[in-house]
Amino acid sequence: MKKKILISTGGSGGHVIPATILHDHLSETSEVIISTDKRGLKYLRNESYVIKIIDTPRLSNIFTLPINLIIILSQIIQSFFLLKEKKIEYLFSTGGYMSLPLILACKFTSTKIFLFEPNLVLGRVNKLFLNSCEKIFCYNDQLKNFPKNFEHKIIKINPLIRKEFYEIREKKKQSEVFKILIVGGSQGAAIFDDKLKNSIIKLSKKFPIKVIQQTNQKDIFTIQNFYLKNGVENFIFDYDANFVNHVSQSDICITRAGASTLAELSFLNVPFIAIPLPSSKDNHQFENANFYLENNCCWIIEQKHLENNIDEVLKGILQNKTDFLQKKENLKKLNYQNTWINVNQKIVSTINEN
Repeated sequence: MKKKILISTGGSGGHVIPATILHDHLSETSEVIISTDKRGLKYLRNESYVIKIIDTPRLSNIFTLPINLIIILSQIIQSFFLLKEKKIEYLFSTGGYMSLPLILACKFTSTKIFLFEPNLVLGRVNKLFLNSCEKIFCYNDQLKNFPKNFEHKIIKINPLIRKEFYEIREKKKQSEVFKILIVGGSQGAAIFDDKLKNSIIKLSKKFPIKVIQQTNQKDIFTIQNFYLKNGVENFIFDYDANFVNHVSQSDICITRAGASTLAELSFLNVPFIAIPLPSSKDNHQFENANFYLENNCCWIIEQKHLENNIDEVLKGILQNKTDFLQKKENLKKLNYQNTWINVNQKIVSTINEN
């Protein structure tokens, strides 16, 4: 009989994309449901997903806190009946406050809890429920803020990569035009639109380049026309489910430092210039990028120094590609054991043992 599994997610692509990858790993041998808030629906376009909406409110606003606590209480009851009705045996939480009602409801059922932490800093909700979980899946066993008394619960896995990335990895081709991918994360980064375009224009005067840039839907034509007016070949897009194609065409990426984005760039051997989001909780984006920096796979520029430093870094890369090529080789070494089968077997065997 197939196991009954529920994956809790929501919010940004950083939470939802790993949830969809977990779904694909687990659905081969189990019946899998995904719960998400309304924000997460934009990343769940596959019609094969069975989806339940639990739109958990934020608890950060002190003025709305009383009403939001009442809403969460009702959602815990809703989650309890969902777990019982669907006979859920295992809950996978991809982190964030969106999972609160379901994890709390598990305390009143026999559902076993598994946590997932892709960042190099333990998330606050995951930390709250370490005592209740069976295991926590991580990309690294040396997470910051991780209590030593729970280290035995860590299951280290290779980064979760979408299946299409495995299929396209061997098809990458080099071209004479150096292609720069600019990615602000699943929600875009307006600062990249403002601070990078002039540097790109200056670079294009000396080197043949193409820009592939993610932005918000409303800004696509403005940025596109700016580059066209200045003679820069470009492709500008909003959040795109075919992100794998953009990565596979790119030589280098300028990006935030979300764990999923860095894992996918790393997997396709695309060196990157990371500009960690300064407001990320517990500075986890810097820690994510710093792991790759310590392995000589990337460059890091603080956001406050972006305009001053980006010209020099890009020019240095294109003038002398020795460092760039070394980083590509280091990324290849870092990912050689990451196969779909290896990750799948680690996840499934962990469930079977618990």
